[in-house]
Amino acid sequence: MPQENFSSPIIELQDIHYQVPNDGQNLSILNGCNLSVQQQQSIAIVGRSGSGKSTLLSIMAGLEKPTSGSIRLLGEEISRLSEDECARIRARQVGFVFQNFQLLPSMNALENILMPLELFQIEFAREKALDALDKVGLSNRADHLPSQLSGGEQQRVAIARAFVTTPKILFADEPTGNLDETTAMQIQNLLFDLKQTHDTSLILVTHDMNYAKSCDQLWHLQHGTLIPWQAE
Repeated sequence: MPQENFSSPIIELQDIHYQVPNDGQNLSILNGCNLSVQQQQSIAIVGRSGSGKSTLLSIMAGLEKPTSGSIRLLGEEISRLSEDECARIRARQVGFVFQNFQLLPSMNALENILMPLELFQIEFAREKALDALDKVGLSNRADHLPSQLSGGEQQRVAIARAFVTTPKILFADEPTGNLDETTAMQIQNLLFDLKQTHDTSLILVTHDMNYAKSCDQLWHLQHGTLIPWQAE
């Protein structure tokens, strides 16, 4: 795949609509969302529960198809591509961090981080996975299963797995939602530190306004539309 010039937006949404069937009618979740994200920017999206934030994130990553509108991700129009074609674009260039960690319970911390490296047949996979564990401060927990780790430790493993392929963009969906306040702050700092280290763009969905205000841009998803946040 040829290298793209990311002086243009790394993600660009144009007039994104998303509807789902509901009692014989169409329920509108997104109503004309527009957004442009440059390389290395951090963008936070806030909004009430059920407003469609996670749906929007999935559409931006090519995991869901919009009802209408255009999405360019990493220089390619993805709204009309097949799932296999979207997966090819995401491979090694897109990372994900979720609220519920999504670690494989039968794999230890090191094996969870190794998984994407082995999937993409990346050289020196074990060394890179061990280095990623070290960067999140869990070198001594490599052999532990997720059930043997605290919530904060599990999220650190998930973050290490997300960054181990040095993605150009990271999508984070409520990454501190299941954590206590102190642990949440540690995870927030870790995400921003690794984003800076890897020159990664960050798209963050969160309920934590202090966290959101740390980003370069803050958007409010309201009535299905992205509105620039204005402090009251």
